[in-house]
Amino acid sequence: MADDNELTLKDPAAAKKKKLIMIVALVVILLGGGGAGAWFMFAGSDEPAAETAETKPEASAPQPSLYVGMPRPFVFNVAGGQRDRLVQIKIQLMVRGAADETLAKQNIPLIEGTLLRVFSAATAEQLMTFEGKEKLRQDSLEECRRVLKDLVSSPVIEQVLFTGFVMQ
Repeated sequence: MADDNELTLKDPAAAKKKKLIMIVALVVILLGGGGAGAWFMFAGSDEPAAETAETKPEASAPQPSLYVGMPRPFVFNVAGGQRDRLVQIKIQLMVRGAADETLAKQNIPLIEGTLLRVFSAATAEQLMTFEGKEKLRQDSLEECRRVLKDLVSSPVIEQVLFTGFVMQ
């Protein structure tokens, strides 16, 4: 350290040269590291990128999950052993990608009708248990997928989610 101070005092040009050499060395190291990183990142496959996309379409990134809310909650009566019950269910549909979101929004009346048909088959005893609610949710999903697949040749919906469930 004392040598650096003495050098700066004795020869300012030598000090500037030393700083310049250090800066150039640092830039060379950084550029070399960046180039090596890029080479490792892009040199992973011998196949051209176009062939990879054609032969492996499943390898593309999965579509993001999007949620389509039904415009209003479903309110309906179910028959019970001792008395009829009033049920209210709020629903969100999980879809993958913007194309399926658009299809789901365009077909909301069909989905609502299908869900009401499935819900009308339920009983109060069934809806009092977790297993009964889960079966109703699964039946709703299967029926909606079947109806949409017949219409648009795609199941569109990935999940039917009950976001609110009230039974009185």
